[in-house]
Amino acid sequence: MSIINIATYNPIIEIQDNVIFANNGNVIACYQVELPEVYSLSEKDFEDLHSTWFQALKSLPVGSVIHKQDVYLKKAFNSEYLPNATFLAKATHDHFKGREYIEHKCYLFFTLVRNKTLNNPKYVNPFRKVSKGIHQELNQNVHSFIGSVNDSITYINNSRKMSIQPLDKKEILELSRNFFNGFNFGYDTDMLLEKSKVTIGNHHFDVLAVNSEVCFGESVQTSKINERFTSDDFVFHQGYIDGLGLSLNENHIVNQIIYLDDKQKWRKLLDKKIEELKKSSNFGTQNKVILKKIEHIVGQINDDDNARIIRGHLNIIYWTREARGLESIGSRIKSEFKELDITPYYPRGEERKNYILNSYPCFASNFSNEDVYVTDLKHALCLYLNNTNYRTDRQGIIFNDREHNIPVLKDVWDEQKKRIKARNFAIFAPTGEGKSFLANNILRQYFEMNVRLVIIDLGGSYTKFASLYPEQYTVLRYESGKNLGINPFYISNLQDVSPERLEDLSVFLFELIGEGTQPKKEQSVALKKILHAYYKDRGNAPHSLDSFYTYIESQREDLLTKLHIHSDYFNVEGFLHILSEYVREGLYSFLFETSEDQSYKIEDKRLIVFELDEVKDNKEILSVMLKLIKTAIQRTIWQNKEEKGIILFDEFAKQLKFENVLESVEFYYQAIRKQEGAIGIILQSINQLPDNSTSASILENTQVIYSLNNEKGYDELKNRLSLSSHDLNQLKSIKNNLSGKRKYTEIFIKIGKESNIFRLEVPQEVFSAYLTNGTDNEAIMALYNKSGCMETAIKEFIHLKSKEL
Repeated sequence: MSIINIATYNPIIEIQDNVIFANNGNVIACYQVELPEVYSLSEKDFEDLHSTWFQALKSLPVGSVIHKQDVYLKKAFNSEYLPNATFLAKATHDHFKGREYIEHKCYLFFTLVRNKTLNNPKYVNPFRKVSKGIHQELNQNVHSFIGSVNDSITYINNSRKMSIQPLDKKEILELSRNFFNGFNFGYDTDMLLEKSKVTIGNHHFDVLAVNSEVCFGESVQTSKINERFTSDDFVFHQGYIDGLGLSLNENHIVNQIIYLDDKQKWRKLLDKKIEELKKSSNFGTQNKVILKKIEHIVGQINDDDNARIIRGHLNIIYWTREARGLESIGSRIKSEFKELDITPYYPRGEERKNYILNSYPCFASNFSNEDVYVTDLKHALCLYLNNTNYRTDRQGIIFNDREHNIPVLKDVWDEQKKRIKARNFAIFAPTGEGKSFLANNILRQYFEMNVRLVIIDLGGSYTKFASLYPEQYTVLRYESGKNLGINPFYISNLQDVSPERLEDLSVFLFELIGEGTQPKKEQSVALKKILHAYYKDRGNAPHSLDSFYTYIESQREDLLTKLHIHSDYFNVEGFLHILSEYVREGLYSFLFETSEDQSYKIEDKRLIVFELDEVKDNKEILSVMLKLIKTAIQRTIWQNKEEKGIILFDEFAKQLKFENVLESVEFYYQAIRKQEGAIGIILQSINQLPDNSTSASILENTQVIYSLNNEKGYDELKNRLSLSSHDLNQLKSIKNNLSGKRKYTEIFIKIGKESNIFRLEVPQEVFSAYLTNGTDNEAIMALYNKSGCMETAIKEFIHLKSKEL
């Protein structure tokens, strides 16, 4: 039995930046790799990644050792990066705390070997020291080697599919300590290397390997079909050996070691081996199999001028607290290999100890020729694991990953605009699939991040969530025959009459009379002159649409002459005729029957809901309401251009029944560019957006897309948004789980060019806050009406439901 205490047998002499100078004379450059998210890659993406690796590694010096190490550890989610300050945030924080998931870290090590022949005996003592100062003697070679490695890293980083960063001294020492400590945390221990077993602390270890050409079946490839998500009408892909990565769901390490050899030398050796095997092929089928494989390898090398011959080694080290659990994990790994037509080797005794120790980065050069397979670099790179867990941003909206249902922050605001140029968003889903629920989830989190919200709602979906913040919200509800209390002409003093104010008011009036948001320049100048004269002549007297109408009417004979306006530029009679519908006894005069402006009431509110449900079927009133709301937003919310704000149009399809409404909404998209803000729209189908230039402009400025399940399909969504074929496959793979302990819906989210499927799982408190209809919603509202506190109502409702169970 061997007992190794790493404090006594430290393999590292020195670390300079990210470079290890090892006990055995090897020099190792150490990096961490940030891989793409699992499920985000198409078949072509896997091919592109394979090509990137090949181009980056093929030109490294002969004798280099490349060791890619993927470490998978079972962890409990600690919720540390989740907000915890409000009722719903704390409920979310506590709901996910302690949930088990697999943490994945990918490392890449480049070794300059002291013994460049890479021709080791069967067993090498990895802790044997060489003469001191050997790393200094290699100084010139080290600089040349590191230069080549840096070229490879730069090439990979330029691909933008992956990001590779150097490890620092602290990270290298931590990685080394964890490896020799058997990933036992909280204490130090010894490695017990016995012939029958390997034990480190409380963990029992075992290993399976691919160490010979005989292990492989007919062929390998860059990716394979993902049976879990593939259906009759679409194909979903995964990496070739992804089944040995995240989805294994156990503590394990995948080591992929490549020795870059001299092509001519190995071609001669292989030719010699072929001759020997031909002579002995009649003595057994095994020899015939090996002969066939080696002939195939040599054929590939001869046919491909870019071929780079290598020796390779793949092993999977796995461990568990219970020794009997090793057999179960081993069986699953073997099953995965069997699906790939690969027969793994199971080392025992001294061999097992050797495989585990030599999987430490400083010792990766110690494998002998009997432990490796010979092939082309392209073949070996098919065995690379090329994706990882969902990445969480430093801040953002909480969704859940598709692998473990743990929270992931997605920065859909993108402050630095690295992914998107416009942060406007759209939510697409048929009735009953949870559009408003998703919108509630997004907006509530934005609100708690101090983003100001304006919701233009035709369905009454946000009052309950808003009620959780009684001092910070207001609901302005349209009632038939009444106004919203918004007077676009109101000023508190004459200093308010700025060029910007006159510009906004002229646009409002042009929209009102049907000239649209882009009148001719001469018309715009004329109206601004009239408005300026109106405010100057009226002084501090009350201002309103009615008084403006009276002002023009009373001076209709000489107004244009006095202001030097040509009659071709402003039609006084036509202007008064159209406005007559909104003043005095006009049909829609009630909309403007206010001298005082009530919009100051929303100035200090961070959540403003305009409920227009009663007006959704009236083209004229709805259009005017949207214009009035716009003026209130401009004078209050958009006064501070540094303040973040979102305007959401819910039940958007009902508003789009009328052409002038669509044009009015487009104006919001144009105006938001000058603000620190975003526009959101919710639609049952993208077909509800008319196929015209106005809609095209809206979609072009919408760069965050959410789509929920749609049984009718996603072809129109793909066509109108120019989605990729993999985007479409992702959409088709959406599956909800609305029963059992962990209920969730799946959501397709595309941020700029990045897309993936996320899940939305929420605790009961959050679910209750977002309910918009049904008996449970009625029960909560009854409790709220009784207590006057939405938080109390939700807590009481959950308590009553738990008693029923």
